[in-house]
Amino acid sequence: MDLGQPDSYLDLKAGTAVYSSDEHLLGKVERVRAAVDLDIFDGIVIDRGHRSGGHRYVDAAQVREIFERGVALSISAEEADRLPEPDGDTR
Repeated sequence: MDLGQPDSYLDLKAGTAVYSSDEHLLGKVERVRAAVDLDIFDGIVIDRGHRSGGHRYVDAAQVREIFERGVALSISAEEADRLPEPDGDTR
């Protein structure tokens, strides 16, 4: 799977594909949760769209790496099925 060059949460856009550690497409980035002025990456909200679950929150600790064309998580597709719904700031 070629996701391009490593990138930053600062450049991460809505619609970017999100993959599990076992390379299953989980959905797409809905939004990035961060305190940019403090350079703190909190995590991402993903739209599971094609899978059950709707929107789910992925903590920054579960994001293995961000690339130009995708996000690789450190959790499996099975673990991703248990991700929580996002709460708090919905921007």
